[in-house]
Amino acid sequence: MTTHPVTLFVEVLITLLVIMDPPGTVPVFLSLVGRKSARTRHRAARQAVLVSLAVISAFALGGEAILRYLGIGVPALQGAGGLLLLLVALDLLTGRNTASPDVAEDVNVALVPLGTPLLAGPGAIAATIVFVRQAGGELEAYVAVGAAILAVHLLLFLALRFSAVVIRVIKESGIVLLAKIAGLLLAAIAVQLIADSVTGFVTGR
Repeated sequence: MTTHPVTLFVEVLITLLVIMDPPGTVPVFLSLVGRKSARTRHRAARQAVLVSLAVISAFALGGEAILRYLGIGVPALQGAGGLLLLLVALDLLTGRNTASPDVAEDVNVALVPLGTPLLAGPGAIAATIVFVRQAGGELEAYVAVGAAILAVHLLLFLALRFSAVVIRVIKESGIVLLAKIAGLLLAAIAVQLIADSVTGFVTGR
């Protein structure tokens, strides 16, 4: 028996909001592109959300088949995502990301680490695969899952798009402080992902 589409929509929406955490992405976003022009920030926000939407949608459509074909399990995704986030966290903590990047680097930041693995990370991918499986092949359930994914990414875009309000309040010194805090939080998230990966390998889940 499959879950009612409305109930499934609410479950997917809440779960992905908790995992992807739109307000929590703002400090990391600002620490990476807060010193850029408004046009660059808006472009980075749009690109990061589109990349995340593309990745999540791809795994929603064929996630299990992709992982099965490549012989990759969720623990491997968690470990890879954890290592990527740890590298970003070290850059933020050591200040190596403060150099003046060019436009190409701005685009790369929007793709990695913002689009993935920060937004479309192992947790969001795994949750999406589980919910698609829960849809049980019913069209209405698939529509509910898709609508929830779109709604979450709309909220993500709004959070990043209007982060300029935070910039006006905290100024340059606040951005530097946010970079250090974001680096510490990202490092903790990365370590947790790696720990979950090790646990998954050990337990076989």
